[in-house]
Amino acid sequence: MTSPIKALLFDKDGTLLDFDSTWATPQEKVAEFAAGGDTALATQLLIAGGMDPVTRKTAAGSLFAAGNALEIAEGFVENGSQIAIDVLTEKLDRIFLDGMDVAALLPGLSEVLPRLKSVGYVLGVASSDCEASIAAFLKTTGVSDCFSFISGYDSGYGHKPGPGMVNGFAQATGIPEQEIAVIGDNTHDLEMAAAAGAGLKIGVLSGTGTRADLDPLADLILASAADINVSSHLGG
Repeated sequence: MTSPIKALLFDKDGTLLDFDSTWATPQEKVAEFAAGGDTALATQLLIAGGMDPVTRKTAAGSLFAAGNALEIAEGFVENGSQIAIDVLTEKLDRIFLDGMDVAALLPGLSEVLPRLKSVGYVLGVASSDCEASIAAFLKTTGVSDCFSFISGYDSGYGHKPGPGMVNGFAQATGIPEQEIAVIGDNTHDLEMAAAAGAGLKIGVLSGTGTRADLDPLADLILASAADINVSSHLGG
């Protein structure tokens, strides 16, 4: 018998946050910094990160879409950046944190998140961004009070697609993994959910992932996390 869902663990970028409109400029800034003023190299690094420099859209599963600052820094160095990885990682985290000052929730979530909390669900965020950026995003968008748990790549729970962030959420809340739904726009979110034994894997099409990417891994696919219906989707 399937366990009832009692908690929801959301990815941030593309799931709570509008990915391309928020991240295009910060990604261009980190590529420029990593290139040290070399315009051609900056373009090369953008492409290596997974962003089309013309359309300014980011590909699903790419470094920018799925990687953390350390992984992006390592990818930049592999593709020609001459800046030390530790220096580059610190700068990337700072630029990404600054980007949260103007970040916005995807449409509908400002109403849906408080409603989910009000009916008893425990909410958390698991992101490949740093913990400080997650906290800044939630504060900027006015939904910090909805969430009981946040985990970034630097929070000590490991990285996606490993199970650590889901396990950490379970430990912090006392809610077992099989009673947790994981919601994300990329394959690494759903792979994390599967690795941890999460009770429900929900893919959303509001970010960089496509239906073709998510369908083999998801129990349910929605246009947006704002479309979560307690009765229909969570068994409430």
